[in-house]
Amino acid sequence: MAIWKQSVDLDRINSWNKNTLVEYLDMRVTEIGEDFVRGTMPVDARTKQPFGLLHGGASVALAESLGSLAANLVLDSSTEMAVGLDINANHVRAATSGRVTGTARPLHLGRSTQVWEIRIEDESARLVCISRLTMAVVPRSSPKAV
Repeated sequence: MAIWKQSVDLDRINSWNKNTLVEYLDMRVTEIGEDFVRGTMPVDARTKQPFGLLHGGASVALAESLGSLAANLVLDSSTEMAVGLDINANHVRAATSGRVTGTARPLHLGRSTQVWEIRIEDESARLVCISRLTMAVVPRSSPKAV
């Protein structure tokens, strides 16, 4: 059974990223399963560091983008929202070209906090980065963003 409390239409979700870092880095949500969100990002001039490798910050941006999206999709958006508390990442393999794919899965879905694991892999399904994102669940105090 799916964990999502909101519609998971990919076109709608990807449209939320207009004029944001997510759009600039060409991140795209590509799949939403029963308990995961998956998306990709290119390894190109926008996302590489000066030595030609995928920038660790770009990996973290992908991890936080996917984890934050997933965290909010499991909530009732009319009354609550999830905001980032902490993120960490271990960069275990270099990527120099192609696209990387991140998959966010919940480790803990509580009333006041959530913890998500985001695995980022290269096109050969080799682990590039493993990240853990902790989110706070707070009352929605402003109008719904989208």
